Amino acid sequence: MLPRLHVIVIGPGLGRDKLMQDTCAAVIEAAKKENMPFVLDADGLYIAQTRPELVKGYRECILTPNVVEFGRLAKSVGMEVPQDGDETACAKLSKAFGGVLIIQKGAKDVISNGERTLVSDLEGGRKRSGGQGDTLTGSLATLLAYRKAYLDGIWDTEGGFNAEECLMLCAFGGSSITRECSRLAFRKNGRSLQASDLTEQVPLAFDNLIGEKEESKL
Repeated sequence: MLPRLHVIVIGPGLGRDKLMQDTCAAVIEAAKKENMPFVLDADGLYIAQTRPELVKGYRECILTPNVVEFGRLAKSVGMEVPQDGDETACAKLSKAFGGVLIIQKGAKDVISNGERTLVSDLEGGRKRSGGQGDTLTGSLATLLAYRKAYLDGIWDTEGGFNAEECLMLCAFGGSSITRECSRLAFRKNGRSLQASDLTEQVPLAFDNLIGEKEESKL
């Protein structure tokens, strides 16, 4: 089945049942053998926290922790839990995981592979609801599939980005789309905003930020 896929997302709705966690660990091992990119979020991050050796050094992996999850990941590799607002912590944690790409979600999203760091500070909504991370993981998966097509040379392009640069751009794009979805959803729904409201805004957010090549704002 894996050869038919472009990317894997592990975590949303997963739970921490031992059988499920063990099964996902086996999937991760198989994905690594295929050099397939994967995104770990929610309970997928619990796998990285309890079995960091599964992802250490695998540079086709993206971790998407919030502040609490970030602290747990830091502890799992013997790193001191950072103070709020420490934008250097993301790079330090990435290095501790051997260059795994990390999106540290927060008021600003900090993105780092241990060598390069980007800050995604596009305006978002004024309310955060549980489940908004699913919009990020879905956006990342879509952009990672585009990345594979780009790296496979499906499109004629000028110049070129390598695999690592493309991964960083996917992370920045996914973060930006999610933040724009949040802004649009909050503008429409106000304090009654739910995570599902972000899904409705994905097409408009994508069009606002990326659109066609000549219209892209990223």
